[in-house]
Amino acid sequence: MKKVLLTGASGFIGRHSLPLLLERGFEVHAVGRAQRPPVVEGDLLFWHQCDLLDLNDQNTLVSRVKPTHLLHFAWYALPKAYWDSLENIRWIQASLELLLRFSSQGGRRAVLAGTCAEYDWTHGYCIESVTPEKPSSLYGASKSSLQTILRQLSKTTGLSSAWGRIFHLYGPGEHPERLVPSVIISLLNGKLAHCSHGEQIRDFLFVKDAASAFVELLDTDIQGAVNVASGKPVSLKEMIGWLGDYLGCPELIEFGSIPARASDPPFLVASVDRLARELHWRPEYALHRGLEQTVSWWKQSLQKDCGVT
Repeated sequence: MKKVLLTGASGFIGRHSLPLLLERGFEVHAVGRAQRPPVVEGDLLFWHQCDLLDLNDQNTLVSRVKPTHLLHFAWYALPKAYWDSLENIRWIQASLELLLRFSSQGGRRAVLAGTCAEYDWTHGYCIESVTPEKPSSLYGASKSSLQTILRQLSKTTGLSSAWGRIFHLYGPGEHPERLVPSVIISLLNGKLAHCSHGEQIRDFLFVKDAASAFVELLDTDIQGAVNVASGKPVSLKEMIGWLGDYLGCPELIEFGSIPARASDPPFLVASVDRLARELHWRPEYALHRGLEQTVSWWKQSLQKDCGVT
């Protein structure tokens, strides 16, 4: 029996990974700080309340479950604050302890979530084995450091491992202060959506596709860093403009009304050759289809918040 410990199970990617893991025949041990009912049902789904930053707590959990697989999403991710928060250091410590305990309990395969912030953004087009790593934030540096240790740990212990470098995600359940949901919420409420100039080129992937890629990666023996992205460049102006047209209020979008971040690269897109060639994986959701589902989810969510049935 394949037994996976899924951290961040109620988070943005984790919640979408649950049904996919069950479909693959995994016995899923979902981890969260608070006791919550799982978002899906299944005889092989078990929910665990655990603070992974409490090393005694996490050690007890791993020793009891003895998972064969680890899918580790949990991290500090409060919008804007996470870039240079000292919480990143605490999550390096917790993640290292988790890996050591997982390996010592007979764990066979670990897949962890990385970030495009590990790369040198001046290169623009990011290839796993080519583009140098030069993180410009504590978040990026922390993830990069953890990936380096994971790679060496795998060589030392024989642990099979992979590292999914996430680029730009969007979809149901994203924090409302992130770009896509903040624009959607403003437009649905009839308010101005204040944006930068929008000329930045980015690589967006629907969150359900990201979950699918990670689950696929977990169920293989591919090693090392793998970009988790669409590989398709799109400007922020194009994507946000489409949302305005789709919701029938393009006049509410104000490009250039807020400054772009000084650290924003003009172009940041992933090579997805490893995903396609080695994993034989491609995204299911085109950008507009994913955005339509995201808008629909936010409409329902806002109606619930307002008590509308």
